[in-house]
Amino acid sequence: MADPAPHRRAAPVRAHSPGRVNLIGDHTDYNEGVALPMAVDLGTTVTFTPDEGTRLVLRSSQDPEPADVDIHMSLDSRVLEAVEPRWARYVAAVASAVRPASGGSGTVVTTLPIGAGLSSSAALEVALALVFGHDADPVSLARTCQRAEHAATGVPTGIMDQLVVSAAQENCALLIDFADLSMQTVEVPAGAEVVVVHSGESRALAHSAYAQRRAECEAAAHRLGPLGRVDPAVAVAIPDPVLRRRARHVVTECERVHWFTAALRAGDLAEAGRVMAASHHSLAHDFEVSTPGLDSLVERLMGFPGVFGARLTGAGFGGCVVALTEPTALDLDLLGTPAWRVRASRGAHLVAVA
Repeated sequence: MADPAPHRRAAPVRAHSPGRVNLIGDHTDYNEGVALPMAVDLGTTVTFTPDEGTRLVLRSSQDPEPADVDIHMSLDSRVLEAVEPRWARYVAAVASAVRPASGGSGTVVTTLPIGAGLSSSAALEVALALVFGHDADPVSLARTCQRAEHAATGVPTGIMDQLVVSAAQENCALLIDFADLSMQTVEVPAGAEVVVVHSGESRALAHSAYAQRRAECEAAAHRLGPLGRVDPAVAVAIPDPVLRRRARHVVTECERVHWFTAALRAGDLAEAGRVMAASHHSLAHDFEVSTPGLDSLVERLMGFPGVFGARLTGAGFGGCVVALTEPTALDLDLLGTPAWRVRASRGAHLVAVA
């Protein structure tokens, strides 16, 4: 019997999605609060060539084992948890959410550190959605990829990561109000440098207390309403001491987002740094998502001349610290841990294939 005819291939499609660093406003997105994340010039590029088949075969620069999944797989975390390698779960989940017209093959290349809290998963999801044919507005794109992440990881993450990497604009951070997903651009001052420094502690939200923190916020919100819209004086009246601390972090963090934004717009980097330090203290003590390694790194960075402020970024439980500094205040080669100077980048987009 003759071999089956090979699948005919269409022209390749390529998309690039940045990662993100959250300048301020952690654990506010799922509480209808506000945050100020920034897409960065590290990111993920997916190149995909459709064919007439029903399988997606993608190879990654970060994993020797390819993702090989069926385009008709269910968007069910119980089904997806059996998919290996683990990164293939994102491919399967995005395909299930987007429903590409056919299968195909391609490559995934990234400059983002994995497990550092710089949204490598959101960058992968959004780039995949674009090459699979998703062509709606950034909010719809973010919602689709958020659903895919929930299914792929089983973690009830907020929408901040997917939204900022979808909607960001060059040279600007993005002030997001998660009550209605409205967005304002905030220009990063020319005299400010943003540096991301790895703590040396790898982070995986699926194996952290992230879901527990979200449940605690939901319990507090059951008493008070959405925490991102609660007056601080009301939040401190919760009798339960744990829920009171969780609520206090969210309501004061939302205030800090607005103070930080005003400081950036005024070019007052010293004030912006003070607010960052207060944010880290709240995350460490009221929300309890920091670690000794993160605390030590923040303290160390704050000791360098020209560093205005530093805080954990990316939900905590390990990963990275973000610092706001004067240009070249930090010699990255002397820090003894991976670090990156990052610039505010545009959001995800299709790229011409040479």
